[in-house]
Amino acid sequence: MDEEQLNNPNVQKAVNTLTIQNEAQLKEIVDRLVYQTEVTDMHTHLFSPDFGDLNLWGVDELLIYHYLISETFRWTEQDYASFWEMSKTEQADWVWKKLFVEHSPISEAARGVITIFNRLGLDTSSRNLNDYRAQWAQKSAEQQVDDVMAAAKVKKIVMTNDPFDDKERAVWTEKQGNQDSRFYAALRVDPIVNQWDQSVSKLNELGYDVSAEWETRTIEETRRFLSEWIERMDALYLAISMPGDFSYPSEDHRSRMIDDVIIPVCQDKGIPFGLMIGVKRQVNPQLRLAGDMSMRSNIEAVQNLCNRYPDQKFLVTMLSRENQHELTVLARKFRNLMVFGCWWFLHIESMVEEMTRFRLELLGTSFIPQHSDCRVFEQLVYKWEHSRKILANVLNEKYATLMQEGWVLTEAEIQRDVEDMLDVNFWRFLGKA
Repeated sequence: MDEEQLNNPNVQKAVNTLTIQNEAQLKEIVDRLVYQTEVTDMHTHLFSPDFGDLNLWGVDELLIYHYLISETFRWTEQDYASFWEMSKTEQADWVWKKLFVEHSPISEAARGVITIFNRLGLDTSSRNLNDYRAQWAQKSAEQQVDDVMAAAKVKKIVMTNDPFDDKERAVWTEKQGNQDSRFYAALRVDPIVNQWDQSVSKLNELGYDVSAEWETRTIEETRRFLSEWIERMDALYLAISMPGDFSYPSEDHRSRMIDDVIIPVCQDKGIPFGLMIGVKRQVNPQLRLAGDMSMRSNIEAVQNLCNRYPDQKFLVTMLSRENQHELTVLARKFRNLMVFGCWWFLHIESMVEEMTRFRLELLGTSFIPQHSDCRVFEQLVYKWEHSRKILANVLNEKYATLMQEGWVLTEAEIQRDVEDMLDVNFWRFLGKA
């Protein structure tokens, strides 16, 4: 059925009431809807073209992604320092040689590069890195953003925005900020929560009268900082990465900041607080950004937040596999908790399938199954394609069991469910759908 037919009201009415007759028809409908429904990617590290070279894209950026750098060092005795002294092109050449020429690109991150090349029209059989560079060099950043979003069927992207970053802050204060309506901001609050001692001088530099001591004036000024930047960015939520040893409540700066500043500001602005919990920073500092690790967390911190602030909404994902079942069960108990995505080291196919399956079994369709966490723009292609395949397979199985019990399904019902998970659940949780 072509697009013109589907736009015909009479045809659309027939589709909406179409009863699915068998599992073959079910599979065709589920696969089509999951692969064609456009996504809101609610957590990324991407930027719109307005942010200049903060918007990372292209062959070399893909190859020097930190996942691939750490994997490459498993195949060499080369010292770390000499790698960081290389140019970006030399680093990419080295990664390509080790992971794609001397060994097969089987890992999720390496295979993802091949998926990207193939879907964006490069000849993956040639293995000629300079040819790939030459083809993409003909594109502008704006063209590549358009092409990638079309290929990945991503319609809305939520960035991660840090006013402590001098280069990014200049875009918001000296230029016009983000002007691309497909992109949205999320205000990152890691510095003021996790590195308060270093943040004080930066806040003073930016015109906020704070001190290291936690006193009334500091609380008021930190609230003012967050409120002004939420308004400037039109931020959808506050976001933070927490270490695995995060506890709440506790006699520490994190709990004071949450209670005295973050929750009051979120409630005043009517936005969620997003927590990504379970990172262990710099277990190998020589790898720089690639040197972080995951660790198991205490789910009681999330439980206590949801209990203490029942009217505050929390977006939560965790990094350790061992936390996933507890987090999902907790979401059954608190409607102000939205579980989202398969974060970082869990964004591999075996983990995505396991997590998607038991989340559906415990929460129905009332969660956000995936976010890309992309840092390089083209990664949207493989991360969403691989995730769609898994979501379609699991949904097919679940719908088939309903049909076997005599439940009658229509295409419109499946479309509703798919749109909820890939798009609407996020906006509804924000109160914007």
